[in-house]
Amino acid sequence: MPRRIVQLLVGLFLYGAGCALTVEAGLGVDPWTVFAQGLSVRTGVGIGWITNIVGFFVLLLWIPLRQKPGVGTVANILLVGTSMQLVLGLVPPVSGFFAQLATLLGGIVMVAVASGLYIGARFGPGPRDGLMTGLNARLGWPIWLCRAVVEISVLLVGWALGGTVGIGTVLFAVLIGPLVHVALPLLDTRRDATRRTGTRHADTSTVAEPSA
Repeated sequence: MPRRIVQLLVGLFLYGAGCALTVEAGLGVDPWTVFAQGLSVRTGVGIGWITNIVGFFVLLLWIPLRQKPGVGTVANILLVGTSMQLVLGLVPPVSGFFAQLATLLGGIVMVAVASGLYIGARFGPGPRDGLMTGLNARLGWPIWLCRAVVEISVLLVGWALGGTVGIGTVLFAVLIGPLVHVALPLLDTRRDATRRTGTRHADTSTVAEPSA
């Protein structure tokens, strides 16, 4: 349990930090950050605080979908945007295409590792992921269709509000899935527990079984 809690908190902090790097790169961000950025442009509220607020309102959409939040869901709402806002205040402006690209790619990799950490801690999905699974359960649509409809919608609205869409948006969409696919098995606490249990069982059986 202590490891899972630390993994959750570190993962959520790194997730916000990775998103902050993609924002700082200025080459385009993921759909939900485009949406938060657009609202930030229109309201003057920091993008990190907007991210927290959006997460809260997305969580309210779980009610008609009959989704149940976990500890990780609430922590996600509180920490990701806060971390993003803090890191944006610390990271100096990035100039030059190659520096921007390096910052962008570093942010995407950080988000992927962070996703493996907080998902692998198994304290419940983030509010946006829960929205996808809730739509899947209630409407019967495939997960990919639920994700596509929601993320294209928030992307278009965020873009219209002034969010940044560009090569970074495309790179995020292309890279994040494969990177999380690599990170999650390495950081999944349940798999680690199963492996340790299996090893103990194997050791026990070795002791119990006579040698040939």
